[in-house]
Amino acid sequence: MDLQDFLSEWNDGSDTVTVQTSGSTGMPKKMHVEKRRMEASARITCDFLGLKPGDTALLCMPLDYIAGKMVVLRSIVRGLRLISVKPSSRPLASLAVAPTFAAMTPMQVYGCMQTDRERELLMNVRQLIIGGGGIDKDLEAQLHGYPNAIWSTYGMTETLSHIALRRINGAEADKWYTPFDGVHVSIGADGCLVINAPEVCPNILYTNDIAELAPDGRRFRILGRKDNVIDSGGIKIRIEEVESALHGHLSVPFIITKKQDHRFGEAVVLLFEGGSKDVAEIRRICENILPRYWRPKFYCAVVTIPVTETGKPARAEAERLAETALE
Repeated sequence: MDLQDFLSEWNDGSDTVTVQTSGSTGMPKKMHVEKRRMEASARITCDFLGLKPGDTALLCMPLDYIAGKMVVLRSIVRGLRLISVKPSSRPLASLAVAPTFAAMTPMQVYGCMQTDRERELLMNVRQLIIGGGGIDKDLEAQLHGYPNAIWSTYGMTETLSHIALRRINGAEADKWYTPFDGVHVSIGADGCLVINAPEVCPNILYTNDIAELAPDGRRFRILGRKDNVIDSGGIKIRIEEVESALHGHLSVPFIITKKQDHRFGEAVVLLFEGGSKDVAEIRRICENILPRYWRPKFYCAVVTIPVTETGKPARAEAERLAETALE
């Protein structure tokens, strides 16, 4: 979908817009969402970030997904000047002046940091929000000293983009997400986050994200996904925690997944980009870094680590690759 297609759909007289989920944990699916709720979400974000008419907004994400659509909606609702570039890993490459506001994936932010000119532009984005995937510790550390506000987002297609932000740089950096006004969160009996955001989501949303509330009972942080838990020999292992522990130690792209195992029930698998010659070194690093029960039982070289169109780890595809390669 291009910008004109989306604008035509937005102005077609219908009460809803069709959006597609990312497919990070399974097959993507299409949803019909109410335009009035999308407008409410856009206003909430613009108010929180202090965006005003005439500010510039960069559209650098695909318009098939909610993140791209909401950049356009924020521009419409708040009177921002939209700058549209083709989605790529270097969204600032064609710009001469930094936009006031930009929404990017971690991969795009990383891409902007690879040249001095684009890094300088990135530093001058007044409000930068990062979503569509986890921000690893190394990238967060590199961004910490940037002069303008940088935020990690929490949300999903069902909440029409984000419902909470976490500042990751400067003196206001925080490990907890702060929900927007009118958004209430709690922890369900299964340990997962429950979202009540009536302006953007008509029903209470029970997520699969294992979460913890801050002492104030309002802010929260995400510990992992319920469906990203490996039950190996009776030990429950969170995939994201293993990946976080390995970030900065492995020099090749990788992902942690699992496969069925007759002895342990489920076994930890590390997929990595490379060849069989790399296994010994990767195994040595894992044995030095990881607790015993977290260490992969299998190591599998792949041509490319699977990701979705929006840059998230494609967990279901990674598990399929592991089961196929190691059967």
